[in-house]
Amino acid sequence: MLAEDSVLLREGLTGLLHRCGHEVVAAVGDARALIAAVEEHAPDIVVTDVRMPPGFQDEGLHAAVRLRESRPALPVLVLSQYVQRTYASELLDSGDGTGIGYLLKDRVGQVEEFVDALSDVAAGGTVVDPEVVRQLLRRRRDPLERLTPREREVLALMAEGKSNGAIARELVVSDAAVGKHIGGILTKLDLPPADETHRRVLAVLAYLRA
Repeated sequence: MLAEDSVLLREGLTGLLHRCGHEVVAAVGDARALIAAVEEHAPDIVVTDVRMPPGFQDEGLHAAVRLRESRPALPVLVLSQYVQRTYASELLDSGDGTGIGYLLKDRVGQVEEFVDALSDVAAGGTVVDPEVVRQLLRRRRDPLERLTPREREVLALMAEGKSNGAIARELVVSDAAVGKHIGGILTKLDLPPADETHRRVLAVLAYLRA
């Protein structure tokens, strides 16, 4: 089962897998179609990109996490240009931790490397690019390390339940400056797409865990 929004790459991977003796039961271009196709075909393994329609954020990876919640033994190989830290750890921890892979497209040097990884994951192995591991470990050390001192101040005041206006008065800055800092905080913490109120709550939880 293949999920990739790029038509050329999707067709190329389909042809490659056929030449290597694998049957692609379905090839889709968005996360919703991925979930539906898995329900219909019950594949032996899912290969999915991370960023797909409609938002091109983390739809493919989020769908993979949902699939592993309902089918813990379903092997999943993520093939992407990006390390989406929000759901990557959750995916790697899903089920009993077996049958999972996360490869970066630009770092797959040979076709054989990809095909071998596919076979390993399908057999219950775990294959993770070292760069993915490095980025996940960096985030686990301190999710706030990417914030500037001022952004940390703003986040601390958010954790106290202060509004943007109250934060502006406390720091003697404009409301617009506070809004800019909050935007930077939400972006740097790699929070999943949602309404701003929910993302503020997630940011505060990250602050409290740090």
